[in-house]
Amino acid sequence: MPTASWNGAVIAQSDDTVVVEGNHYFPAESVDPAVLEDSATQTICPWKGTASYKTLVVDGARNPDAAWFYPDPKSAAAEIKGRFAFWKGVTVA
Repeated sequence: MPTASWNGAVIAQSDDTVVVEGNHYFPAESVDPAVLEDSATQTICPWKGTASYKTLVVDGARNPDAAWFYPDPKSAAAEIKGRFAFWKGVTVA
C-alpha cells in the first residue's frame, strides 16, 4: 500500500492512489489532517490547472509547501481532484 511519510510520521496511506507524472496522488481522506497547515502558495500547470499547497508540520518541524493539490483541476486532470501529492523530502513507498 503506498505510504507517504516525513520526519518519522505517516502523512498518508492508501491503496487508491493515482499516479501522474511519477507522483502518487492520495485521496484527501487518507491524509492525516493534523499534519497539514494552510499555505497561500499557488502555482499553475498548463494542463492540470492551479495547484494549492499545504505545509507539513510534524513534531514541531515544518516543511513548507510540501503537499499540493488541485482544488479545481482542468478536465484533462479530473482524476486528481480531491487528492494530495507530496515532495520536498516526503518519502512515498
